[in-house]
Amino acid sequence: AGLVFLAGIGAAACAVGQRAVKFLGKDEQLLVEGLTGTMVLNGPGMQVLNPFSYRSAEVRKAVTLSATDYAKIVETVDGSERVEKGPQLFFLGPYEKVLQRADAVSLSNTAYVLVTDKLTGERTIIKGPTLWFPSPHDSFTTGEAVVLSSTDSVFVEDLLTGEKRTVKGPQVWFPEPHERADGVKKAVALEENQYIRLKDTASGSRWIQRGKALIFFEPTWTVEGSSAKNKTGVMQAWSLKAYEYVRLADRVTGKIAVHRGEKTVFPGPNDELLDGDVLTAIDLKVSEYVKIMDQASGEIRVEKGSKNGSQLVFLGPHEKVVDGNVQKAISVDDDHAVMVRDKATGQLRLVTERQLFVPGANETIESVQQRIRLADHEAIIIKDHKGDFKYFYGSDEKRAAGQPRSFFLQPYEEVVKLCWSKGRRCDSRSLVIQRFDCRPQFMAVEFNCRTSDNVELILEATFFWEVVDLPAMVKRTGDTSGDLCNHARSQFIQQVAKVTLKKFMDSSHQIATQIYEQDSTFYESRGVKIHSLGVTSYSCAERRTAEILDQIIQETTSRMNRLSQAESENEVNLFRMQGHIVQEKNNGDLLKIQHQHSKEESEIKGRSEAMRIAAFMDGLKSSVTKTEDRADMWQVLRKIEALDEVSKSNSTLYFTPKDVDLSIETKAR
Repeated sequence: AGLVFLAGIGAAACAVGQRAVKFLGKDEQLLVEGLTGTMVLNGPGMQVLNPFSYRSAEVRKAVTLSATDYAKIVETVDGSERVEKGPQLFFLGPYEKVLQRADAVSLSNTAYVLVTDKLTGERTIIKGPTLWFPSPHDSFTTGEAVVLSSTDSVFVEDLLTGEKRTVKGPQVWFPEPHERADGVKKAVALEENQYIRLKDTASGSRWIQRGKALIFFEPTWTVEGSSAKNKTGVMQAWSLKAYEYVRLADRVTGKIAVHRGEKTVFPGPNDELLDGDVLTAIDLKVSEYVKIMDQASGEIRVEKGSKNGSQLVFLGPHEKVVDGNVQKAISVDDDHAVMVRDKATGQLRLVTERQLFVPGANETIESVQQRIRLADHEAIIIKDHKGDFKYFYGSDEKRAAGQPRSFFLQPYEEVVKLCWSKGRRCDSRSLVIQRFDCRPQFMAVEFNCRTSDNVELILEATFFWEVVDLPAMVKRTGDTSGDLCNHARSQFIQQVAKVTLKKFMDSSHQIATQIYEQDSTFYESRGVKIHSLGVTSYSCAERRTAEILDQIIQETTSRMNRLSQAESENEVNLFRMQGHIVQEKNNGDLLKIQHQHSKEESEIKGRSEAMRIAAFMDGLKSSVTKTEDRADMWQVLRKIEALDEVSKSNSTLYFTPKDVDLSIETKAR
């Protein structure tokens, strides 16, 4: 028991010693909570405490702050706060605790911090470069300063007053405590031929800023004329050449200004391009003109080309070109004239004097006429202003005294046109005739008719006719070809109905001649002379009848062909026989001639041979006296000549004993 007691006393003494003695390092402190208060004991060292005078004792680390650290300390008794900055080893007070520990804000050259004092609401800007430690009641936000180049600017708004201003580069801009930037904007660089249209929304004023310039916009400025394609709103001024111009209209006053080249034109603030583009002056050549009307006064002027070359015409503020564009002046000569109407009086006049004609301000060219020239076989009808017809002929025989062969139409005169029928059946009245051909001419027609034996035929006939009395023709009909065709059809129907098909086939041409000869008054009343009317072909309208007619025609044609062929063969045989007779006669003549030639040739050869023999015989007469010897010598020579000729060829020569004077003896043995 005693040992147990001693051990208990030892343990109690040890526990009391541990409670009474505390060893502290240099970064430690002892927080002692007493019976009535709290105290701190900082190290380093040994602290001896009355073990029975405090409730608890705690060793805690001091707060180590680096050069960039800070700590926010709060006093728990009164709630006050303070900030401790590094570098230091910081010991808390008995009633203090670390509310926040953080790094200080490191600001570069372009960085800043906006500090707001929560107690006073005051704002402060801290600019870099610096290391900033906040106060106990500071709240802050960091930001980057705006770096502006020489072409940059930024809109700055004062949040207290609402005023805005422009800050231009080059600089590094830091905002004031109550300022806000709207973003960096590029300045607009204008060249010498560029401009920009600006408006101040604060004052409502508008102006044109011309180049060459660098434009920094103010906050209240807006660009007019910008679009999706042209976001900057920079526009090109009009660089006008000597032959160009622009017309600008002021939208406020309505005044129009004309600017001609050569120069660069900038518009006013309220100007807009009147014609949508740069205009080119009207270049008038010698033979050109243009009519221009002043829309303000309604007056019209005519500008002509210069005789010395081109002339440039610029339109005025209120002028426009009328009657189209540039017009060609009309060359009036012997073959051309101009019909002109005066719009002021409505009267027409014909200009025939030789000139390069340009109409006046109130004149319009109705038509350009070409002189009407009539050939000898041509005629034309002219209707004058009273409606009377005048007949003009190219033939000297038909033309009246004093009537011209070539002429122009006078005012209110017109050429009379007749509409004739055309086609083989004259079923289309669409042939317009202005000039009438008075020569004889052919016209083919076609129509149906029926014979007395009820065979329907399709006839094709040809008129050879001529217009001989033009006034009578115009007086009686407006469709001469149609009248001829229809009348001939009627007559053929009547005449063919009286005969059978066979008789018609035999006498078709006599019927046609009878038709136009018996009814000549019809054609004469229409000023027409029929020289001939003939049936050129006919066919049956019905297929079966046409086949029978074709067979008849083919048989007739075959018979005629056979007769013609037999006649041709007879002619050929006769001609061949005559040829043989002539040939035999020529052969007999040839034989006579050949016989005569052979006889003459033999006589010549005989005379030549006789002359040779006579010469030979006479030459040997003195040396060989006997005629027989000289003859034998001649025979020998002739044989030698024969042998010489034979020796020159491949011939074989056979001699008889007599020829070589050879005798054969037979001797007995």
